[in-house]
Order: sequence, then C-alpha cells, then structure tokens
Amino acid sequence: MSNYYISASIELQDGADLEEAENGLRHLVKQTRSEPGCILFEIRQNLKEPHKFTLWECWTSRQALLDHFEMPHTKAYLARNLTEVNYIEELGEIGANATSDAA
Repeated sequence: MSNYYISASIELQDGADLEEAENGLRHLVKQTRSEPGCILFEIRQNLKEPHKFTLWECWTSRQALLDHFEMPHTKAYLARNLTEVNYIEELGEIGANATSDAA
C-alpha cells in the first residue's frame, strides 16, 4: 500500500491575528508530527504574502489523516478559527491513475 500525500493551501481568516495563527500552526506541526501514521507534516509561510500558508503532508493511509482530525490538538486549533482552507490536493505517484489502455 502506498502512502497518502496531501498538499493544501490555507490563509488567515479575516480579522484573525497573524502572530496568533503562526504560533498556533507551529504548535499544530509539533503535535502532529508525533501522531501515529504521520510521515511528514510541514507548514510553510508565503514570503510575499505572509497571511498564506502551504501544508505538505504524508500519511501511512487516508485513515491516518482522518484520525488526525479527531486529535485534541487538531480540534483545538481548528476551533480557534484562525485560518481557512483554500484547497486540498490528494497526490500520488506519477501515472498512479493511468489505465492500462492509455497511450
């Protein structure tokens, strides 16, 4: 079974404090990295637009990611409404969705 990769874009909610969001995201990263099934969890901040962030994640399975959303630290961060998700991409190996009759 291959790992489950995610890329996501989030940005600061209107009216949210940027420093509070940065601190909250740092804490989320630290806590998430020790979760069962977490292979990679990184959040990077856009240098030109500091209110925007990109998440790179790798999990042992989709279920491991779903379990992440049930963790107390994840629920606590999300309840603060500091950031909002712009998009989430589920990623795989190149050609992972190719059919055998594709040329």
